[in-house]
Amino acid sequence: MRKHWIDNLRWTTLLLVLLYHVIYYYNNKGVFGGIGGFGEFPQVQQYQDVLMYMVYPWFMPLLFILAGVSARYALQNKTGKEWFRARTRKLLVPGTIGLFVFHWMVGYFNTIPAGTAVGDLPFPVKYGIYAVSGTGPLWFVQLLWLLSAVLLLVRRTDAKDKFRNLCGKSSIVVIVLLGILFWAGEQTLVRNPRPDSADGLANLYKPVFYLICLLMGYFVFSHDEVQEKVRRYRIPLMACAAVSGTVLIITTWGENNTSAEYMGTPLNSLYGWLMCLAMMGWFAHRFDCTNVFSQYMTRSSYGIYIVHYLVVASLGYMMKVHTQLPPVAIYVILTVAVFTLSPLLYEVLHRVPFIRWCVFGEKK
Repeated sequence: MRKHWIDNLRWTTLLLVLLYHVIYYYNNKGVFGGIGGFGEFPQVQQYQDVLMYMVYPWFMPLLFILAGVSARYALQNKTGKEWFRARTRKLLVPGTIGLFVFHWMVGYFNTIPAGTAVGDLPFPVKYGIYAVSGTGPLWFVQLLWLLSAVLLLVRRTDAKDKFRNLCGKSSIVVIVLLGILFWAGEQTLVRNPRPDSADGLANLYKPVFYLICLLMGYFVFSHDEVQEKVRRYRIPLMACAAVSGTVLIITTWGENNTSAEYMGTPLNSLYGWLMCLAMMGWFAHRFDCTNVFSQYMTRSSYGIYIVHYLVVASLGYMMKVHTQLPPVAIYVILTVAVFTLSPLLYEVLHRVPFIRWCVFGEKK
């Protein structure tokens, strides 16, 4: 029986990613990427940037946890080879070939600040730079494909599910204490990143950290008993998450919330872990249902995620650089655009033969 709350939590989190990228694109807190804010911090506060502090500690780890849970369910009906072949088409093809078919356009807008440093190069070289620079949100699918291969190797060490069955007996205290592993994964990041360096990009991938999340999804949270425990304790988990998140935001406002030093703090990890647990608990309790809209989002949210950043990068850049619109209008227009044009773009592209395979990893 399909667990609709997992589907609903996944596409809801992906929608949060879209909103996050609207805010992130104009942040003035020194976060790697984007085009910069509407003034320097602290003279210009940009309180809307609080969304980055609210969601960044937990929304991507949660997606990897859910990917681990889904991997467990899928591998009950498929062989490892069948499953990984499907993963390769769905993840690796868009994350490589898709760069040269579609995401080079994102790369074009990402490289505009480089000016003549790129513009004077021969077209084949520029095209390659645009393609690589257009990776953007595709880091997620690239890394998920790689960690899926690692998961298959780790899975072989527990062929009889002895370890996994042991994990299913975890109490809520043990589940909360797994947050120590969550924190430990954050300690593997590159330290002391300079704002003008590529360390921020390197820390985006965080392979050890996200591997821990994926494995916890596969071995721990794929158990009905564990899901029931987080569902039962959803209220105290969310209350504790709210308190820790509030303290985190108040005490760190203005800092680069994606730096290794910030992400490696115990408070950031505590908030991120509690939110992962609380969100799973709430959705298991309230949203284990489906309707026409949720079915559409379950089917289409991955494709919407794949194409949405072109809307952010192109329209976001042109409005800030080539118009005199006030910041409020820019945020409103870009938010509406990313939630309307992204689904439209997906609906058009995934109907085009070959393009749908290259960009979305979809078969006919």
